[in-house]
Amino acid sequence: MKILVLNGPNINMLGIREPGIYGKQSFQDLLFLLKDTATELGVEFEQYQSNHEGDLVDKIQSAFGNADGIVINPAAYTHTSIAILDALKSVGIPAVEVHISDVDARESFRQISYAGLACEKAIKGQGIDGYRQAMEYLVFKYKK
Repeated sequence: MKILVLNGPNINMLGIREPGIYGKQSFQDLLFLLKDTATELGVEFEQYQSNHEGDLVDKIQSAFGNADGIVINPAAYTHTSIAILDALKSVGIPAVEVHISDVDARESFRQISYAGLACEKAIKGQGIDGYRQAMEYLVFKYKK
């Protein structure tokens, strides 16, 4: 099983950007967590981060036939990108949406999740551990 982990804008700034909201763990800490989780679960993973919407759409499209599951944190594009929603719907790969902070307890504009409309599950407010939970969900539901 191969899982594509996608991260949107500013996720590369973890630990620096608003640590009171997103925590003090760095992007490198997230990468270590993903690697350790994939090893524990016996799956392959690819992580991709971009600050550009079109790059994320291209990466989702390239996952068709190459990934069995997607973990996606669209970050700010969660609330604005119909293109990411359409890409997720186009490939038909099981997807889980992750948000490091509890977006439901934040500003009203963060209550809208376009990408989430194409995801089976959303994990919010669990810090970077939400990525582990998302990977586990996909593995336990879909691993052959």
